Amino acid sequence: MPLPRHRLIELWRYYQMGVLNTAFGLGAYALLVWLGLNMFVAQLVSHLLGMAFNYLTYSRHVFRDAAPAKLRFILSYGVNYLLGLGALAAVSQVIASPYGAGFVAAGIVSVVNYFALKYLVFRAKAA
Repeated sequence: MPLPRHRLIELWRYYQMGVLNTAFGLGAYALLVWLGLNMFVAQLVSHLLGMAFNYLTYSRHVFRDAAPAKLRFILSYGVNYLLGLGALAAVSQVIASPYGAGFVAAGIVSVVNYFALKYLVFRAKAA
C-alpha cells in the first residue's frame, strides 16, 4: 500500500533536514575529536549542540503542522543519546576509526529517531 502524498512529503523533508542535521552533528563530533577530545566526550558535546539545532530544523521544517513538545523532545534525545552511545561502543569494536564509527552509529540511531519524533514528540495539533 503506497504512502499518502502528505506522508511522502513529510519523509522527504525529514531526510532533507536529516542530512543537514547529521552534517552538523558529525561535523561537530569530528571537530571535537580532531581537537583532542575523547570520542565519547565528543559525542556527548556534539549531541547536545545537535539537539538544539535539530529541534529548530525539525519543528520549523519537517513537523511544522504539529504541536512540538520540548520536554518530550529532550526525553527522546536522552534515549537517542543512550542508543547512540551503545551503537558507538559496538561499532567501534568493528571499525577502528572514531570518525567511521561515529558515522555508522549515527546512521543506525537516525532510523529510531524518526519514529520517536513522529509519534512521540511532534504530535498532530488539536483541532
